[in-house]
Amino acid sequence: MRSVNKVILVGNLTRDPELKSTASGQSIATFGLATNRQWTTSGGDKKDSAEFHECVAWAKLAEICSQYLKKGMLVYVEGYLKTRSWDMEDGTRRFRTEVVLQDMIMLEKRGAGEEYVPSGEAVFEEDVVADEEPVIEEAAAEEPATEEVAAEETPAEEPTAEEAAPGEISANIEDDNMF
Repeated sequence: MRSVNKVILVGNLTRDPELKSTASGQSIATFGLATNRQWTTSGGDKKDSAEFHECVAWAKLAEICSQYLKKGMLVYVEGYLKTRSWDMEDGTRRFRTEVVLQDMIMLEKRGAGEEYVPSGEAVFEEDVVADEEPVIEEAAAEEPATEEVAAEETPAEEPTAEEAAPGEISANIEDDNMF
């Protein structure tokens, strides 16, 4: 039977990434990520809860995380859970469960030369609406066609530059802020 080990988190960095190298020269970056949750009790009281996650990125992704991420930034991370263990000098066994990153997306933009300043806004489960995911259209041909046929059937449209609201994904594929 098939199994799944997949983690998707949207949260704020609790500290700047720390970049190290293994003995073989492989880059590794570690940082903390906090996710928030808010709910209302049956009595009408609002409750908050924060979870803290240890994230690990390897190779080129580690270098990117180290270079661009700063404490407080809002990021999307995707990866899998890995638990490692080691023995302490006193004989006790220690365990740590980490999120090994496979993808990372910075959700807050900044201008060229600007220093990052956290917005102070927390992301809550209620703020994420599953039915309102942005649709990004990609130019893909279903069947190979000659240039003459394609030009007759579909008129060329100029791309429009629309700014996305904070926290949303821009559908403009010519965005200079993409990496």
